Amino acid sequence: MSSSSIRIIDEQSNFIVVNKPANTNFHDEGEIGSGFFNEVKQSLKSTSELYPVHRLDKMTSGLLIFAKNSETAKAFQQLFEQHHIQKYYLALSDKKPKKKQGLIKGDMAKSRRSAWKLLRSQENPAISQFMSFSIGNGIRLYLVKPHSGKTHQIRVALSSIGSPIIGDAVYGGSNATDNPMFDRGYLHAYALQFTLNNIQYEYIQAPSSGELFLSAEFSEQLKQIELPWLLPWPKV
Repeated sequence: MSSSSIRIIDEQSNFIVVNKPANTNFHDEGEIGSGFFNEVKQSLKSTSELYPVHRLDKMTSGLLIFAKNSETAKAFQQLFEQHHIQKYYLALSDKKPKKKQGLIKGDMAKSRRSAWKLLRSQENPAISQFMSFSIGNGIRLYLVKPHSGKTHQIRVALSSIGSPIIGDAVYGGSNATDNPMFDRGYLHAYALQFTLNNIQYEYIQAPSSGELFLSAEFSEQLKQIELPWLLPWPKV
């Protein structure tokens, strides 16, 4: 990926919102090449500093915020810590879930290798609300609203209800050997809503890669979802 291919969704005086491609590391990968953060930084030739305020896994595409100064970075950090930034993700699975909507809540602990697992304890739980919709051919679309920011939270949450994300090998998701259309990790940071300096911002960005994300069935269901913050979400 070159800096010329960076897709800036919006640029304000003190932050930018960028669409991260799938299968791209956030940080540098040694001799393999620059990570997404440095690619974005290089693309903004007029900006001397750039501050990451949250991250996405390598397989995950979608909306990312970068602050242009340390004061704004601190403001975003507070918004995230206080759960005042509403985040919404899209995911696809080909496995039948234990439940079609609701709340997934529990502590998370390290499991094997780089994986995490969901526990029954509730001391410092990961909390995710979700709705799901059939898009045909055994594929189910999940709209997920996390209320915490744990590592691999959404991936672990969907795996815990028997619906690992397509392309997510760490948590048992189906891949291209099962179906050639399973060509990526099907998790996408779809929407953001927050208020900064008394101004409300709303961003929605549909996925731009992946055979299933580009299918007519997926697009039709996405039209029906419209603004995710207006949906009747299950109670926390």
